[in-house]
Amino acid sequence: MNTTRITELRQAQGWTQERLANESGVGLRTVQRLEAGQDASLETLSLVADALQVPVRDLFAAIEDDALSSRVDSLQQRTDDQQASRDRITKAWRWLYVGIGIVCTLLSFTFPYGLVLFLSYWVGGYVILSALRRIVLEPQLDTRFPLSKETRTRRAKRRAAASAVAAASDSGSDQVPSASPVQ
Repeated sequence: MNTTRITELRQAQGWTQERLANESGVGLRTVQRLEAGQDASLETLSLVADALQVPVRDLFAAIEDDALSSRVDSLQQRTDDQQASRDRITKAWRWLYVGIGIVCTLLSFTFPYGLVLFLSYWVGGYVILSALRRIVLEPQLDTRFPLSKETRTRRAKRRAAASAVAAASDSGSDQVPSASPVQ
């Protein structure tokens, strides 16, 4: 029997079962079954792990089933590979923008109204590139690399988790033990 840590991880986030179900996109009953130690698909485990911001392997205290262990390792390897590929493509687009910007900056010094070219590229180009990235590039990357996440999404989730942990620790330190009457 594989012992799960989902309850512990969920409570560390300060979440209810309903909140975990909403964040992960699975049903409440599925979360209850997972916390009870029942089996689930790797897709479901991946959704829950993503919501809790941990690798799938960390959902378990111990994985005793060798077949499940190898499938979890394979899923993690595929996820890491897809994330690395997605990050590589995103960085290539960013460096393309910077490279063209350097050329435009150098060219702007040769024109009488070079400042207009300079500002047009760096400000307007950034706005256009950001829009193209969100409208065109990210959806294609989502399709091509379904196990990967957009950098902005990963950053936002890390910030949210950090603030939730900070809020939980602050609320725990603000509590004053109640004095019980001496009998």
